Amino acid sequence: MSAVTRATTQLAIIGGGPAGLIAAEVARAAGIQVDLYEGKGSVGRKFLLAGKGGMNLTHAEPKADFVQRYGARAKEIGRWLEDFDADALRTWARELGVETFVGSSGRVFPSDLKAAPLLRGWVHRLRENGVRFHVHHRWLGWTDDQALRFATADGERHVQASAVVLALGGGSWPQLGSDGSWQPWLAARGVDVASMQPSNCGFDIGWSEHLVRRFAGAPLKPVVAHWQDGAQIEHARQGECVLTATGIEGSLIYPLSAHLRDAITQHGHATLQLDLAPDRTLERLERELAKPRGSHSLSDHLRRHTGLTGVKTALLHELLSKEQLHDSKTLARTIKRLPLRLKQARPLAEAISSAGGVRLEAMNDSLMLRALPGVFCAGEMLDWEAPTGGYLLTACFASGRRAGLGAVDWLKSLITTP
Repeated sequence: MSAVTRATTQLAIIGGGPAGLIAAEVARAAGIQVDLYEGKGSVGRKFLLAGKGGMNLTHAEPKADFVQRYGARAKEIGRWLEDFDADALRTWARELGVETFVGSSGRVFPSDLKAAPLLRGWVHRLRENGVRFHVHHRWLGWTDDQALRFATADGERHVQASAVVLALGGGSWPQLGSDGSWQPWLAARGVDVASMQPSNCGFDIGWSEHLVRRFAGAPLKPVVAHWQDGAQIEHARQGECVLTATGIEGSLIYPLSAHLRDAITQHGHATLQLDLAPDRTLERLERELAKPRGSHSLSDHLRRHTGLTGVKTALLHELLSKEQLHDSKTLARTIKRLPLRLKQARPLAEAISSAGGVRLEAMNDSLMLRALPGVFCAGEMLDWEAPTGGYLLTACFASGRRAGLGAVDWLKSLITTP
């Protein structure tokens, strides 16, 4: 068995995602010795994955609207964003030599749409400024004498740190390092941790084999989603989604995932209604569908009078009986409000992000754990969630910065305390 090696540092940051990297940046700028530990062979893996479809850094909508995207945690995260908001993130990128632009949806992207150049320049600057990186260091919790335990290729390593920032990620995309394995170690030390749940995810419905065989992967566009929130208030949103082998997912579904997931938890299922023909009124559909079909098939009749084809027509056949399909009023109403019964969210490992984690009430305003003085937490391992569109990444940056500055203040207090 390999011998245990030992080391010491002022500040140990565990996790090489954006939250951990920005914490390292602000702490090193304050003159703190920083060692950053990452379980994988390189940092920023999920950051790079997020950039594959175009690196969405943040969003350009008004600040008041931006903050509300964080739902139940808007008040707390709003305080983080007072110190580091979307504009500050764009300025930070510009200082790394990366210009940004606002897309038609309000989302903000690097001018080249890529994550790799930004991450590469950032890590280079951190190294130049003295941040010491330790990859292939998988955190295992603490020893009895409060040292940090790491599994490495050369055996176990123990690190005594005066302060710690944990930026370990949530529970989604475990293959990239965010596997939630840290939860029992914190819970065992009295930290209040909410169980992880999928967020920005798809949902299972349970299609017929025929529908799956012919239309799995087919886009549904444009459609309007109708749903009720927890207060039974009606909402509607237009967009696109995708029919999957098990149910439905996509950019229209992800922002609704918290409402739908919570409804399933409360009622055992959630109902989502889709308007398959948003450019036509119910009255027009009823009038058009009541016209004689003659020798035309139902599919041809739908195409000629409603514009529906392919997967939209297939969904009507999936959910309606033969008699209902031939009732023009029922058919028209279903086209405007196709009812989908969602059974469950897709597994956490498939989700874009996660809800749950360290409850914000378990930390002070500097994101230090009340149960573990000198230990700070940041990023997706905290109990908050937000839709895609740059909101997730912005809050990760803002929380990492706050935790890093909190660690700086803590370390300074140790020096000045008699």
